[in-house]
Amino acid sequence: MKFNTLLATTLTGLIFTGCGGGSSSSENFGRNQIALGEKLYHDTNLSNNRTMSCATCHVIENAFVDPRPTNLSLGASLGDDGLSIGDRNAPIAAYAKFIPRFHFDTHEGLYIGGQFLDGRALDLTEQAKGPFLNPVEMNMPDAASVIARVQENAEYVQAFKAIYGDDIFNNTQKAYEALADTIAKFEKSNTFSPFSSKYDKALKGDAILTEQETRGLALFNGKAECAACHPSDGTHAQFTDFSYDNLGVPVNHALRDANGKGDTFVDNGLYNNPHVNDAGLKGAFRVSTLRNIAVTGPYMHNGVFKDLATVVHFYNTRDVPGAVNPETGEVWEKGEVDINKNTAELGNLGLTAEEEADLVAFLKTLTDEQYEHLIP
Repeated sequence: MKFNTLLATTLTGLIFTGCGGGSSSSENFGRNQIALGEKLYHDTNLSNNRTMSCATCHVIENAFVDPRPTNLSLGASLGDDGLSIGDRNAPIAAYAKFIPRFHFDTHEGLYIGGQFLDGRALDLTEQAKGPFLNPVEMNMPDAASVIARVQENAEYVQAFKAIYGDDIFNNTQKAYEALADTIAKFEKSNTFSPFSSKYDKALKGDAILTEQETRGLALFNGKAECAACHPSDGTHAQFTDFSYDNLGVPVNHALRDANGKGDTFVDNGLYNNPHVNDAGLKGAFRVSTLRNIAVTGPYMHNGVFKDLATVVHFYNTRDVPGAVNPETGEVWEKGEVDINKNTAELGNLGLTAEEEADLVAFLKTLTDEQYEHLIP
């Protein structure tokens, strides 16, 4: 879908902001898959108009989110053509290596894991293949075209042959798999999962939570029921159980107007996954990690909320008659898929305004040290 003319004109001068077209720390990759993956992750030449890379929507210096004005205002990222825009907020790339392969847990009776918010990619390697060919992202016509771009770079060719064998480019699909595998190797590096937050330091005795942060932690694990889906146990807690849930999130009208889908379109989330046919899972999306949550807005699968405090207030008061969305000044809209929403663990938690503030204070402690300066 395309922007309307006025919006496109307004944003034309902004599309290259934060594109992350930087270079790898090493130009001589040899057999170093991580260094090669880093270079490929930042390479805008692998998109149709040579304007977009993985780093465009997942900027390392911005906690792996898209800092461009379009994303911040509408909740989704501009594509390679500077006009196209998707319908979902880009998932957080940090800590993604811990997400299990997509599967159905027969013991729990739940779908677990998978990349993208609907789990349609089994793992990080499968996920890395998607954006290149997505018409509202990097917009390449096919895998062969992507690999042809790779082969334009002699150093890439040398490195691919050193890692995957001299015949790697004889088969396009094998070469495309290798490209995705290399990017996934970089995404599994410590760059993406430093565990350097104040919370991590407090667990090791290297920091002390304030009284407000401590109250927030108690609420998180208790009255607010956050830990039901975002478990905090363990020294390297991911703050997600990797399951799927329908939170009753309202439509992002501004985004729908921009991408042309309109208010009649319904994003059914997990139900759109080709491996899922349970209508009871319509509107469910994968539970995201809360690590770096304070600096990775906008929020929810469609970027409908701008502030973390709004998200907490939504969880607390979604089903309270007359409760107001502080960003619109109007009562909460019903969810896009309202019939299956979770009413057991959110919607009317009975938290006071002070308790909401305490929760936000605790959530800020999950910010990795290098991103603390981004906290609003």
